[in-house]
Amino acid sequence: MPTNVNRQTVDLSAYPDLLVLYLGMRVNHLYGIRTFFSFGRKISQSVADKPDGLLLHEPVYYSFLPMNMGMRQYWRDLPSLLAFARSEPHRQWWLKFLQDSGGTGFWHETYSVRGGMEAVYDDVPRPLGLGRFAGLRRARGPMFGSAARLGRSDSGSPAISETELYGS
Repeated sequence: MPTNVNRQTVDLSAYPDLLVLYLGMRVNHLYGIRTFFSFGRKISQSVADKPDGLLLHEPVYYSFLPMNMGMRQYWRDLPSLLAFARSEPHRQWWLKFLQDSGGTGFWHETYSVRGGMEAVYDDVPRPLGLGRFAGLRRARGPMFGSAARLGRSDSGSPAISETELYGS
C-alpha cells in the first residue's frame, strides 16, 4: 500500500550569511596514514571546543580506497570561519601542513548563501569536485585566500599569507 512521503524543508532566513564547507583529507602514500589520523584528533578537539560561529559539524565518508574522509560544516558567516582559521592552534597546523603534507592531500569547497563558491586542493593528485569540471589554477596571487576566491575583499588577509608560505 502506498504511503505519503513526509516532505520537509528548512527556513534559512535566520542565516543570511550561512556558509557550507566541505572538507576532505586523503591518504596519498602509506606513510600518510599517520598524518591522516593525527589531523582527525586535532579536528575533533577543535570542534569539541565549539568555535564561535560553527553551527554544525558532521563527518562525511567519501571512499575507503583511496582513504578519503572528510566533514561538512555549517558556519554562521565568513568572519566567524576566518576567525577560527586564523586562531591557534588551527593556524599552526595549517602552516605545518602547507609546508609538508605528510603523504596526504587536503581539499575544501565553500558555498555561500550570499553567493559565491570557492575551492582549494592541496596535494590532491587528481581533480575532484568542482576541479573536475571547472579546471584548476594555481592558488597564488588573488586566488591564494578563500575570502578573495569568494569575492569578499572586506574579510581581511588569509590565515597564512602567501609571503609567509613561499617567501617574498
